[in-house]
Amino acid sequence: MKQTNTQQASIFELDGIPKFSHALPLAIQHLVAMIVGCVTPPIIVANLVGLNPADRVILIQAALVVSALSTVLQLFPIGAKNGFRLGSALPVIMGISFAYVPSMQAIAESFGVAAILGAQIVGGIVAVIVGLTVTQIRRFFPPLITGTVVFTIGLSLYPTAINYMAGGVSSPTYGSWQNWLVALITLTVVTTLNHFGKGFYKLASILIGIIVGYIVALFFNMVDFTNIGTATYFQVPQPLHFGVVFEPSSCVALGLLFAINAVQAIGDFTATTTGSIDREPTDAELRGGIVGYGVSNILGAFLGGLPTATYSQNVGIVTTTKVVNRCIFGITAAILLAAGLIPKFSALLTTIPQCVLGGATVSVFASIAMTGMKLVTSEDMNYRNSSIVGLSAALGMGISQATAALQTFPAWATTIFGRSPVVVATIVAIFLNIILPRDKK
Repeated sequence: MKQTNTQQASIFELDGIPKFSHALPLAIQHLVAMIVGCVTPPIIVANLVGLNPADRVILIQAALVVSALSTVLQLFPIGAKNGFRLGSALPVIMGISFAYVPSMQAIAESFGVAAILGAQIVGGIVAVIVGLTVTQIRRFFPPLITGTVVFTIGLSLYPTAINYMAGGVSSPTYGSWQNWLVALITLTVVTTLNHFGKGFYKLASILIGIIVGYIVALFFNMVDFTNIGTATYFQVPQPLHFGVVFEPSSCVALGLLFAINAVQAIGDFTATTTGSIDREPTDAELRGGIVGYGVSNILGAFLGGLPTATYSQNVGIVTTTKVVNRCIFGITAAILLAAGLIPKFSALLTTIPQCVLGGATVSVFASIAMTGMKLVTSEDMNYRNSSIVGLSAALGMGISQATAALQTFPAWATTIFGRSPVVVATIVAIFLNIILPRDKK
């Protein structure tokens, strides 16, 4: 019996090799929770830039592969256990992050995908610096600041969701009743499962919503399978396929976001350990996790993968199930990697109509905004803190919605401060948090 227990290592322990039949369903559970969030940002960027079908497939393929490799690095670090290492050795899932979408949209529209990847390399370097100095700079990013930034990210994504629900601004059928009908059916399924579904159905609400919306879209002849027929069965990522361009204003914009997301990763690492193994993460785990996050993004940029981050939805699964075995997460990464090496799978994802994606992701974007609000309200909402949040969001959203107000400034200023509200909100929030007097207790 003792040997059997050893062979079937507990799924509630970090290390050990559990029985495959026990591990696979749990791994698929994590895959279902993150797959839509992983592929949607590259689809949004590809649609905005107007990439040809082959390049769209390559961008999605790179997203899957880089997410898998980044996850593996976090699970199984490189380096000494108690010394310097790359990776946290904690049960987390990495994937392409919606947090970067507003800035990526602005950069892609003006400079293309290559500028995103160049800025991502700079951002990765920033994340490495944050990781190495995390204990010194952490005090500049309390929940009030990170919450304000996350809240602004969610708000800034709402127009993207609405445009997608209407069919996509470049579509000749933009705003048609068919697009809105499919989008609302998708949203209804997602919302219903989120609130009334149990177990797998609640967990896979977005995926199921997309499948239902996809089927409805088929009846309206909205789906084109041409790309699947031309895609190959197997293909490794193509390094530097899109090139790398270091455009200064883009680098500044993404660099700030990487600093914020690096600090926010501390929250995900902490939630993972406190919610599942009843302890705070060690300094070595935090440092290794954030440095690994930076390094994986630098390498990922050369493979054509967009910026990654820890996935909070998977952290939620961990804290709910208490399943922390790293091999289970490794299986998730392996499936993700296999999917990324099969272009026909990536091509299938490009056939999802924009109205279906809009109906599925509007709830995700709403959730992002509310997550930020929860972080904000975890601190006392006195006049000082309310002013910081209100002014930061107001200036960030206001300037991005009225970019003509910056027409007398250099073009680089518009790119940094005018295209995405996140940069302005971040700078204003940090500045006000430093200079405004705190209430005396």
